[in-house]
Parts: sequence; C-alpha cells; structure tokens
Amino acid sequence: MPSAAQVWTESLASWAIPEEILAGAPESPWHFPVALFARRAKAAGSQPTFSDQRALEALPEKGKGLDVGCGGGAASMALAGRASRLIGVDTSAEMLDAFRHSARAAGVEAEAIEGSWPDVAERTPVADVAVCHHVAYNAQDLAAFALRLTDHARSRVVVELTTLHPTSDLNPLWLRFHGLVRPTRPTSDDAEAVLLEAGLRPERHDWNAPRPGGYESVEEMVAHVRRLVCLPPERDPEIREALAPRIVERGGLFGFVDRPVTTLWWHGSAA
Repeated sequence: MPSAAQVWTESLASWAIPEEILAGAPESPWHFPVALFARRAKAAGSQPTFSDQRALEALPEKGKGLDVGCGGGAASMALAGRASRLIGVDTSAEMLDAFRHSARAAGVEAEAIEGSWPDVAERTPVADVAVCHHVAYNAQDLAAFALRLTDHARSRVVVELTTLHPTSDLNPLWLRFHGLVRPTRPTSDDAEAVLLEAGLRPERHDWNAPRPGGYESVEEMVAHVRRLVCLPPERDPEIREALAPRIVERGGLFGFVDRPVTTLWWHGSAA
C-alpha cells in the first residue's frame, strides 16, 4: 500500500498539462497577475478569516510572522497590526515587491526572501508564527515542506488550502475545450494524511472562504482563466459564457463564488 506521501506526490503529478497542449498555448499558464495578488493583500485583514484568527491568537505582541509563498501578502497582512516584522518567501521577485509594498502600506517592517520553500529555509529567519495559504498543492514533497515550516515557527504554523485542488473549478473547461478529463486528487484530506504520517498533529477546520480582492473587470478575469487553460484570445466569449454562473461582484471587483477551504494548524518547534 502506498504511503500518504506517495499518494500525494503521484496525485499532484497527474495534474501535469499534456505537452501537446502546452506546445500550442499562446501564453504560459504559469504566469500569475501580480496586481490581482496585490489587491487580495490590500483587502486582507479588514475582516480576519478563520485562518487569520488562528495565526493572530498565537502571535505575541510585536512578534514576527513568516509568510511562505507570500504572493502580495494576503496571508500575513492580517498580522500587520500586531507584528513587528513580516518575512515573505516567494519564487517571484515581482510578488515580493508587491509584498513589501503591502507591508509598507500596513505600517510594518518587511523582509523578502526570493526562492522556493524549503530550498531557502536555511537562510530564512525563524518567526513566532508561520502562515502558508494556498501553496501546499505546489509542494511535491509536502512532508519536507511542512517540517521546515514547523522548525521555523516558535508558536504555531497555520496552513490554508482549498479542500479540492485549486484549479479543479476549471475541470469543465478542460473537458469542453480540450477533451481532457482532469484528476480529482489530491485533496485536503490527503494533505492532512501526509502531515500525520510525518509526525505532526494538526488541528483542522473546514469552512467556506470568501476570496478577498479580485479582478477589476470580467474581461481581466476571463483573460486570466484563458491563459490557465491554454487557449487563444478568440475563445474569450466562450470562456465568459461558461464562467458566467460562477462570477460574483464584491465591492466593484469580480471573482468566483466562495470555495470550500481547509485550515490546518499545529505547534511550531523552533526555539
């Protein structure tokens, strides 16, 4: 019987986009709009989510927060009013620029470390609380990823991830436009199993997460989805039609309907 870690890694590998589709893609599906992540960070913290609350209650006054896979800082800006310093880790220099900007706007010191976790763990400072939102499905070796989060947090690690794979909402589009049946695993259940197998004892809560921030227009939203599913711009009207039932407007910005997420949190081990 395969281990939980093997199931996780093999399930993630099954999400690879076939080479023939990638070869025909007019734009890379791996580029994420920095402005979207910056808007999410700006909206974060105005109403702390369940994940934010689990991090805040473990963060001492003037403590330090570590945000792994920080993007624009949506996971850590809720900590800004209590923290003395936020440390952001991301593979994108553009995202780290947005993270620093978000921190300055929130009035908190920030440190940015460019690189992939846990590769950069050795040069990343220890913090009181480590947060990691919507990055787990990028971690092929989730056990190693989580253990290095654990040894970089004195008090608590808080991980938020979608209950299902984050791009599973697009599965009908892959079938419609490419005739491609996408996988259904891994899930947050699989993630929890990996953590337990690694010797961690996470607490868990499932809930529906609003998506803070959003796209400035439906056209921007459709264009992003089009890139994700490797289609040319002339397919935008069809994509918009397919997405229409799930598009919502919040505060003048556009996004998808709320999605089920899982929050997992556990004790840190850093001295």
